[in-house]
Amino acid sequence: MLNDKSADYASAEYKRINILNLQTENSPFNLDNDKAYQAWRARKLENYPSDLSALVVEVNDPRRLTRAEHEAILARCQLANMAIYASGLKNEDKAIPRELGKQFNLTQLDNNMCADDDAITSLTVASGGTRQTYIPYTNRPIHWHTDGYYNALDKQIYAILLHCVRSADKGGENALLDHDIAYIMLRDENPDYIHALMQPEVMCIPPNVTKGEEIRPTRCGPVFSLEPGGSLHMRYTKRKRSITWQSDKLTQAAVQFLEKMLDSDSAYIFRATLQAGQGLISNNVLHDRSGFTETNQQRLLYRARYYQRIANS
Repeated sequence: MLNDKSADYASAEYKRINILNLQTENSPFNLDNDKAYQAWRARKLENYPSDLSALVVEVNDPRRLTRAEHEAILARCQLANMAIYASGLKNEDKAIPRELGKQFNLTQLDNNMCADDDAITSLTVASGGTRQTYIPYTNRPIHWHTDGYYNALDKQIYAILLHCVRSADKGGENALLDHDIAYIMLRDENPDYIHALMQPEVMCIPPNVTKGEEIRPTRCGPVFSLEPGGSLHMRYTKRKRSITWQSDKLTQAAVQFLEKMLDSDSAYIFRATLQAGQGLISNNVLHDRSGFTETNQQRLLYRARYYQRIANS
C-alpha cells in the first residue's frame, strides 16, 4: 500500500508521463497535429468490424490457444481493442481466464476490494456481506463505464477479461464500445471536447465511506489519457450520483455529447450476451450491462482486471 507521500509522487509521475506523451510531435492524440490524427483515424476505420460476429473467435481451449487462435484474437484486439472467444469449456475453472490472460502478457492483476483471494473476481449475485452493496453483485443494470475508473492514476486498468461460466436465464447483455471510436466521434464533433476531457481533474469520484470508515479517498483524473506506451486510455462512468464533473460549459457540453452517443443506436456499439464457455478480452473498452433474472441457474462470470494492455495491441 502506498503511503500518502509515495501516492502523491506516483500520481505526479503518471501526469508527467501523460503530458510528455501528449506533447510528442507525431502522436495522433496531440491536438496540434491534425495530420497525424487523420492518418491514425483512417487506419482505425479502414477495416473496422461491422458487426459483433466479426469479433468472435472459436477456440478449443482458452488455456492453451493454438497459434492461429492467438493470432485471430490479437488481430481483433488490434482493430477494435476487444475480441470475444467461444469455447466448449463450461466448468468453474479460474485457470481459464488466468491462463488465457498470460498468453497476451496479462499478468499484473488488480486485487480490488471485492476480488477473490486470487485477485480474480467471481461476479454473481451476492446474498449478504460487503458485495451486496455494490451493483455488479446484484442483478440490476450497470451504466456505461470503464473498469477501475475510481482507481488511483498509477493503478489504472488497461485490460479486462470476462469469462462466462453460467449465463442468466434472461438478460445480462453487455453493450460494448471501443474507446478509440468514442475519441474519434468526440474529436470530429469538436476537438475542444477532447481538450476538456483530458484535463487532469475533469472527473472526480468522491470517497467511498462505509460505516463511517473511508475505504477509498476522492479520486480525480482525466477521461482520456495515454498509457505509458502511448496508446489511448479512457476513464469514465455514466453514473449520475457520486461523481463530480468540472462545471465549465465546455466540459458539460462534452459530457452531454458523450452520453448522447452512448444512448444512441450507433453501428459502432456492439451488443453481446456471453454464454457458458465464452469470454471477452479487451483493452478496457466502454461497456454496460443490462439487468437480468435468474430462475433455473445463478449467473457466474469471472472478471480479471490488469495494469497492462494486451501485448502488441
